Amino acid sequence: MGLALQQARAAMQQGEVPVGAVVVCDGQVVAVGHNCPVGGHDPSAHAEMQALRAAAQALGNYRLPDCELYVTLEPCVMCAGAIMHARIKRVVYGAADPKTGACGSVVDLFAEPRLNHHAVVVGGVMRDACVGILQTFFSERRAAAKARRLSPAAGAADEAAGESSVPPSESSN
Repeated sequence: MGLALQQARAAMQQGEVPVGAVVVCDGQVVAVGHNCPVGGHDPSAHAEMQALRAAAQALGNYRLPDCELYVTLEPCVMCAGAIMHARIKRVVYGAADPKTGACGSVVDLFAEPRLNHHAVVVGGVMRDACVGILQTFFSERRAAAKARRLSPAAGAADEAAGESSVPPSESSN
């Protein structure tokens, strides 16, 4: 999970939501990935997807039955689907995701008996560190947005761009 956190920090440095993932096979790191949907203009470029793609290439097979996936945030439905298709045997995540988590927080795809693959899921590993990096990222984003709103230079730049801060009904008098 430490390596997944390093990947999450790499995502954060690129302005992406800090999520990192690592695929391990027979005790060896096979692939890593981090979030990059914004920079890559790719809605599927989640950390898990990046790591699964790299692992499949490294191992020469889209099936990864002897592999484990470590990820700093509980996988979403898209990633859980890819994990199932890859036949990952175990998923280990740090922070639960109460908005989009597909390992029990919102839905639990790995417990759905009608699906044909069921990875073992372990949550809460290094939870505090995984939650902490996400909280730091979003706190910094909120602070930066607030600073832009309150900055006199931002207001002057908006007016120079033709965006008056005075509503049309008040400026037309």
